[in-house]
Amino acid sequence: MIQKLFPLDKNYILRQAQSILEEQMLEVMVFELKKSYTQLYNPLMLMDETFAKILDTYEYPKDRLRMIYRQLCGIYRFKNKDNQLELLFDGRTHLEKFQEEWSLQLIQWVHEFGYHEQYVKTMLRMTLLFDTESRSEWSENHCKFFINEYFELKIIKRKGELKLKSA
Repeated sequence: MIQKLFPLDKNYILRQAQSILEEQMLEVMVFELKKSYTQLYNPLMLMDETFAKILDTYEYPKDRLRMIYRQLCGIYRFKNKDNQLELLFDGRTHLEKFQEEWSLQLIQWVHEFGYHEQYVKTMLRMTLLFDTESRSEWSENHCKFFINEYFELKIIKRKGELKLKSA
């Protein structure tokens, strides 16, 4: 079942583009997270135990990261509500166009988030520095809160449905 985050969440081609890119973009998010950690906490790239663990970790739980990705997907669709297809003259399909635009926007957002300690710390606890499920859940909630604050959005849950609203 497709979960709509707002009443006019009907850009199905964009949603498809986002779901096709999900695994690839999760890897990009983690790569950017490693860069952000280095810039914020270890700009000299001195090798310590934590830094080594962050750089050497490639296997981590992706469930919580996937939730953050999907939240960002919904926010992007909310901010780009227009689902009217334009005429393309460059030979690309709308799916390809949406994939390119979405991936560029996600990379830009993740890069901007990387300047905020709260985002970097919570993302690390959910992924590369994962230790317990309860700490990971706590981190996911704080990360969602940070993202909602960043975009000045509120997510309201009524009757089992999630609704995005501008704050």
